[in-house]
Amino acid sequence: MVTEVKKWQWFYRLGSPRWFYEITGRWLPWLLCAASLLLASGLFWGLLVAPPDARQGNSFRIIYLHVPAAILALVGYYIMALAGAVGLIWRIKMSFMVMKSAAPIGAALTFIALFTGAVWGKPSWGTYWVWDARITSMLILLFLYLGVLALQRAFSSAEMAYRASAILALVGTINIPIIYKSVDWWHTLHQPATLKLTSASSIHIDMLQPLIVMICGFYVFYVVALCLFTRAEIIRREATSAWVRALVSNESSR
Repeated sequence: MVTEVKKWQWFYRLGSPRWFYEITGRWLPWLLCAASLLLASGLFWGLLVAPPDARQGNSFRIIYLHVPAAILALVGYYIMALAGAVGLIWRIKMSFMVMKSAAPIGAALTFIALFTGAVWGKPSWGTYWVWDARITSMLILLFLYLGVLALQRAFSSAEMAYRASAILALVGTINIPIIYKSVDWWHTLHQPATLKLTSASSIHIDMLQPLIVMICGFYVFYVVALCLFTRAEIIRREATSAWVRALVSNESSR
């Protein structure tokens, strides 16, 4: 029984704002270094080394920003919704802080995906915007992220704001499979999925390799951003705690 408790000790520690702040402080330099290396090498490889597309020429290279941003926008929404669910079920305030911190990051990634998609659409479709199923559902995703952000400011009580945001985040998860399957369910201008888990990818290996590096870089960057935003939220919410006052005092004396 004691062994079982110890095995799950790390999970319970995640609910401690102080433990989260301290452990991520040790992780961040390494994560930031890894994100920088992956993104720099991926961009260099994709923009300067990978061959041009047979049909789209060099305009296809925006894929190295568009696809990773779109993937992390979807994954980030699940992270936000999961954190909200944990907060609602187990009333762990640390989960609510993660949920709140994930919202602006996800909104920014969704905007980048929409913007780069519009830039890519101009040479491919002759227009920046069409009410395509994939694009429209991604726009709804942006509104969901913004809705969570808005609810955080709509209540004077932080607890009420957290709960309302968590409920909206959970309801919005129905949009994620719609985004993913939209190109299969409806006739759409948007091309089918480039990366596939159950079959061969439709992109040449020389173009695929830097794309995978960029996706990995975006994943690590997302973790870095989420840790930084959450740490800032911890300092704001725990400002009256003794350990935060001591931390601020130590920083001020340096």
